[in-house]
Amino acid sequence: MESPRRDLLRWQFDLAWSFFEYHLERLESEDFLWEPGPLCWTLHAQADGSWVPDWAESQPDPIPVPTIAWTSWHLGWWLGAALDQAHGGAPRDPSEVEYPGIGDAAVDWLRTLGSQWRGLLEEIADEALDAPSSFPWPVEAERSLADMAGWVNAELMKNAAEIGTLRLLRASAVRP
Repeated sequence: MESPRRDLLRWQFDLAWSFFEYHLERLESEDFLWEPGPLCWTLHAQADGSWVPDWAESQPDPIPVPTIAWTSWHLGWWLGAALDQAHGGAPRDPSEVEYPGIGDAAVDWLRTLGSQWRGLLEEIADEALDAPSSFPWPVEAERSLADMAGWVNAELMKNAAEIGTLRLLRASAVRP
């Protein structure tokens, strides 16, 4: 069944993901925790093997520069929470995200979530795009699943650009 809105959202996601994939293919484990300046948000490995992100309920001023690890965690949270909402569940809280670790584990995790999101965009019926969505807005915002999908695609584009920029900055700082 044809769905111009769904097809546009899927095309937009595929385009943004293709730009993201350029950087995913080139990421090195050392890229993930590299801090480009003195004020950064990152992830911290715990003794039990879990990872804990720097986080604040309200945006600090000045805003810390996120590391690739933090940005990949953030994107994973977004994709996971959006999938939760699209499948009729409550969007997961950032504290519930189980980050798999840096390097290939993070890349594989993101690719899996990206594949799940693309699968949803491939199969969702046009009328389902009109269903209410409370992520990332409050319920009273009266937004739809189509609005959320557009936001997720925008979030992917933003996070892909941040990860790409950090990767390129680190590469230029490490190589003379």
